[in-house]
Amino acid sequence: MFKKLIATKDDRAALVLRVMLGLVFFPHGAQKLLGWFGGHGFSGTMGFFTGQLEIPAMFAFLAIIAEFFGALGLLAGLFTRVAALGIMSVMLVAVPMLHAKHGFFMNWSGSQAGEGFEYHLLVIAMAVALIIRGGGTWSADKALADKSN
Repeated sequence: MFKKLIATKDDRAALVLRVMLGLVFFPHGAQKLLGWFGGHGFSGTMGFFTGQLEIPAMFAFLAIIAEFFGALGLLAGLFTRVAALGIMSVMLVAVPMLHAKHGFFMNWSGSQAGEGFEYHLLVIAMAVALIIRGGGTWSADKALADKSN
């Protein structure tokens, strides 16, 4: 099972997807967990998720952890499939809970009440590709897989 989890090929496309998704999600996770980049930190995010959004505390905690540690995992290529699954799960919940009511498009002009879900679909597609392909070139998964063979 472990070998299947870390299995990957020397795939540069997976490297690009993994690093870019990790770079995009790191600031979001750091906002939620650490309060960096103008975020509210762990307690503020937990309060918002459990209070205003009425997400059960365990799922709120998992979302914060998935965004922060998932981004780090993607950047390192360590347990890429697990990291991508966590981020994908967060996006699958965010669309119906927060973004679907604002339509498809992002709020580029500032005229909508919130952001649409086009970005989330791209993240989900990137995550699915990484779940299928693994971490690719220069990933810790590849190094572990090569070592275990």
